[in-house]
Amino acid sequence: MGKEDTNAGDSPNETAAMDVDAEPKKEEKKKDVELAEAELSEEDQALKEKLEGFVDALQGSDESRKDALEEMRTAICASTSTMTSVPKPLKFLRPHFTTIKEVFKKISDLDTKAIASDVVSLLAMTQEDESRDCLHFRLTGSDKAIDTWGHEYVRHLSGEIAIEFNERITANPPVKTDDILALTERIVPYYMQHNAEADACDLTMEVDRLELLVQYVDKKASQRVCLYLLSCVPFVPEPQDSNLKKVCLDIFLKFDNYPQAMQMALKLNNMDLIQSTFVNCTDKSIRRQLAFMLARQQIVFDLTEVLPDEDYDEVEVLTQIMSNMKLNESFLALARELDIMEPKTPEDVYKTHLESSGRSAPSIDSARANLASTYVNAFVNAGFGQDKLVLSTPAAAGSAGGAEQPKWIHRNKGHGQFGAAASLGLILMWDIDDGLQKIDKYSYSAVHDIKGGALLAIGMVNAGVTDENDPALALLSEYVEHSNMILRLGAVSGLGLAYAGSDREDVSALLLSALVDPKSSNDVVAHTAVALGQIHVGTCNGDVSEALVTLLEERSEKELATPHSKMIVLGLGLLYLGKQQEAEVTMQSLVTISNQSFQKMAKTLLDTCAYAGTGNVLKIQELLHACSEHVDPDAEGYAEGDANFQAFATLGLALVAMGEDTGTDMAMRMFNHLLRYGEPVIRRAVPLAIALLCTSNPKLPVLDTLSKLSHDADAATVHNAILAIGLVGAGTNHARIANTLRMLAQYYNKDANALFMVRIAQGIVHAGKGSISLSPFHTDRSLMSNVAISGLLSVMVAALDMEATVLGSGHHVLFHLCLAMHPRILCTFMDDDELTPLNTSVRVGQAVDVVGQAGNPNTITGFVTNNTPVLLGHGERAQLATDEFLPLTPLLEGFVIVKKNPDFEPLK
Repeated sequence: MGKEDTNAGDSPNETAAMDVDAEPKKEEKKKDVELAEAELSEEDQALKEKLEGFVDALQGSDESRKDALEEMRTAICASTSTMTSVPKPLKFLRPHFTTIKEVFKKISDLDTKAIASDVVSLLAMTQEDESRDCLHFRLTGSDKAIDTWGHEYVRHLSGEIAIEFNERITANPPVKTDDILALTERIVPYYMQHNAEADACDLTMEVDRLELLVQYVDKKASQRVCLYLLSCVPFVPEPQDSNLKKVCLDIFLKFDNYPQAMQMALKLNNMDLIQSTFVNCTDKSIRRQLAFMLARQQIVFDLTEVLPDEDYDEVEVLTQIMSNMKLNESFLALARELDIMEPKTPEDVYKTHLESSGRSAPSIDSARANLASTYVNAFVNAGFGQDKLVLSTPAAAGSAGGAEQPKWIHRNKGHGQFGAAASLGLILMWDIDDGLQKIDKYSYSAVHDIKGGALLAIGMVNAGVTDENDPALALLSEYVEHSNMILRLGAVSGLGLAYAGSDREDVSALLLSALVDPKSSNDVVAHTAVALGQIHVGTCNGDVSEALVTLLEERSEKELATPHSKMIVLGLGLLYLGKQQEAEVTMQSLVTISNQSFQKMAKTLLDTCAYAGTGNVLKIQELLHACSEHVDPDAEGYAEGDANFQAFATLGLALVAMGEDTGTDMAMRMFNHLLRYGEPVIRRAVPLAIALLCTSNPKLPVLDTLSKLSHDADAATVHNAILAIGLVGAGTNHARIANTLRMLAQYYNKDANALFMVRIAQGIVHAGKGSISLSPFHTDRSLMSNVAISGLLSVMVAALDMEATVLGSGHHVLFHLCLAMHPRILCTFMDDDELTPLNTSVRVGQAVDVVGQAGNPNTITGFVTNNTPVLLGHGERAQLATDEFLPLTPLLEGFVIVKKNPDFEPLK
């Protein structure tokens, strides 16, 4: 019946035609086979007949079987060792595979059985079934060296091992895997000896025996192995991603490659590994290079405890390097080299003379214009220690206390004066000695706003630089519990910036007292929480975590609805930055918050912070699911703020995906979908998420998207898009962005808020006159700075309530960007006791991905040759142009120590 039904639709004529067509096809196939046999050369025909004779001999006695199998094995081995096409013995024996397999079952002699196993295993490679005979017969075969059978056979065997291992460990109950692990131990050294490092890595990852790589890798292959393993990190689940990094660390330590070992320890964010790597390095020069790497990541520890037997002078040098004391000096040397020491004014940035005439004069109020100029002046002259607006203005008559007040500060009022005084900290950044001296007089002002701003400036001057005398703590501690909230605000924010990433318990104990003080205003409490998060960023500090959760539990519904409460949650999130599963317990403790919508928002923010920079695909899927929820404003029980969690989920997409390039590209595609179909709260957050994803990386498609959003009908989206344009081009002096912002300034010349944001964006684009980057990634984009992320996130979360913060009296949150600011510089120092700055020739070009490539391919393309110090743009890499000097680290970025090459011979 079934057959009749199947052909029910075919006419008898069609069926007959099909049968007629089938006959010629069989005939053609038969002819092809006969033709192929006819075309065999005499030599091939003789080989075929010889092999078929061996197959016939298998039906005889045990002795004749053994000889025949031995001959077969020898013939196959001789042909498979250099396999470029299907070897002829395999081709001729393939039709007899079943026969040989049946004979194997009849053999009783163990030696003969082992030889038969070898032959069947080799022939199984040509079969298309999924029986894994190749592996099963290999396990019962002889103990001959694995390289006897050829590379293609070993690769085929590796594939079957991976499948078999997975089946055995997932079986119920699990099956032992000792035999296939023993075989793996024979294959890995073979791969290492034959330049197949990628295959060795894949096999050890499949069978969870990564330690074999450490055992069998040699110095020559170590770089390629580690490069391949690190490229796999974004694509494996936790905790396997950490295991891959640990294996790379062990490989680098095996060959005393301490700079790259330190890179791995920093990537793992494990202080014990960081300290042990530093201590185990006995070479004085390389240890200094490690200190430069720690300084870039803003990690400082007490060297007198870590290196008790080290020479005192050397400890002093290492401490100075680790404390970033050379940062200001090297940055100014770069500025002199590039001839950009001359201070710039806000007008040099605005270039209003290029704006086309015809529009009416801007109606922006004078106070707002002055405030905008304050920030632009601070950003453009950041780190240069001089400007033409605040420091250079002739002093006016002093106020009470004998302190002189610059005229510029008096052109601002209230919180404008706070911002103007605080801007000094950005201009004098990294210069503790000179900077504190210049700010000192403002800290005695009778005007609380000026004094509070000066306190914040003191913190900014110390940001990223560690002084053993703790000037910031000494000057700010007395104001943490001051009766005036403005002074208290300046002090707590200043301490947060000065000690970001330091994990200092004494500083946090001081701030915790302000956090729980009932006299503290909401603004002070919020900034204290953020400061605590910045100081203990990524440390999972239990005391601070408990204090912040308790604070959130005790806040009323009205207080939870304010923007300040979001900042408290951010402080909590920063504690668990990048710590993944370690945030689970704190996440569960948030269920005690009575407001369900706030609880959901807090959990989303904490979760995204915990997975920051990991590229975790499952977490991204969760966040996309949260973004796809529809919150109906007409539904019963709807409250304002119910959709806030979606804004943080959008930011979280960027925060999680920013760790690697593929994730970044995919996230950009998601944001285009969210802009088209997402809720209004999501649309407002997308520009900020894009800015987080592409900070200081001005890609043209990204700029086009943000440019469209800057003309949106929704004012909040416009403000966020303008700020995002600034952050995407931060510190690049990008001409196209500068032109876009000038056009926006004309377009919004009657909208005070939008024009203020345009001016801020212009200042950020020209940060440090184009020599400073805000990107949180460094060391060839392999390391993420937690401190930089904490600064960027503080601004992003505040910008979600732009009207109440940046456009209100909370604009000083923009100064948190100083945590992400760092010169995009390459400086070289001579390997001597004084670390003398050295001008040497380097090539700077676009980085090229060389993972899995054979030999030693060039890692840059389209390079330009310059003398150090030089600027490095996003995605650029540097190499020494000559062999005269040897770098102590393979990654030329930031501060690099070089030594004379003893084998260098100059061209005659």
